[in-house]
Amino acid sequence: WRERVLAQVKQIIAVASGKGGVGKSTTAVNLALALQAEGKKVGLLDADIYGPSVAMMLGVPESTRPDSPDGRSFIPVPAHRLETMSMAYLVSDKTPMAWRGPMAGGALQQLLEQTHWGELDILVVDMPPGTGDIQLTLAQKAAVAGAVIVTTPQDIALLDARKGIEMFAKVKIPVLGIVENMSHFLCTDCGARHDIFGHGGAAAEAEKLGVPFLGEVPLEMAIRATSDDGTPIVASQPESPHAAHYQKI
Repeated sequence: WRERVLAQVKQIIAVASGKGGVGKSTTAVNLALALQAEGKKVGLLDADIYGPSVAMMLGVPESTRPDSPDGRSFIPVPAHRLETMSMAYLVSDKTPMAWRGPMAGGALQQLLEQTHWGELDILVVDMPPGTGDIQLTLAQKAAVAGAVIVTTPQDIALLDARKGIEMFAKVKIPVLGIVENMSHFLCTDCGARHDIFGHGGAAAEAEKLGVPFLGEVPLEMAIRATSDDGTPIVASQPESPHAAHYQKI
């Protein structure tokens, strides 16, 4: 029955980053919503077992628990018309996941294979940062169509993004491209552009590695604020220039 569950999912796309703090989850949530806006039936799996944040970004109340028709499988939690599943639905946000890697990998496998996703065009998987057990579990247990790498323009972030790309190459998952998040800041008072973390690094890295550069998302107060209050920018302000970045990507 597990094979039947994933058989209903046409494409699985992993959103990944080499390091934390680059806005990967914000990117994953808004990309899922942008794909949905194009008429796709989209699911979103929060695979960050240690630090799940997708539920908060989608405004799902903390006490939400998924229905389980048979005591071993889950019905996804609807949020902004996305079908979602997360470790946050199964534990309290005050419970640190003090697990070794294989335990976290096993938890991901359960969330992936024991959720009744239904007919989905795309399942977006918000990956934890890094290149560890959870990434390898996903590669082994699911036919991933491709990975999107999120980075900032900083050299150290690009170094880690390169490691992520190399990892996906080793497990034969195509890299769909690189997104440069927090690319620049536009001053609301004077209109000047400030390249706080540098500029052009992700585009240059993509060209060097032979993968597509999908686009850049600026450092915007509105994107941060809507993520924090559970109303992602693509859902709450779909006509805004901020949402247009994700729609373009």
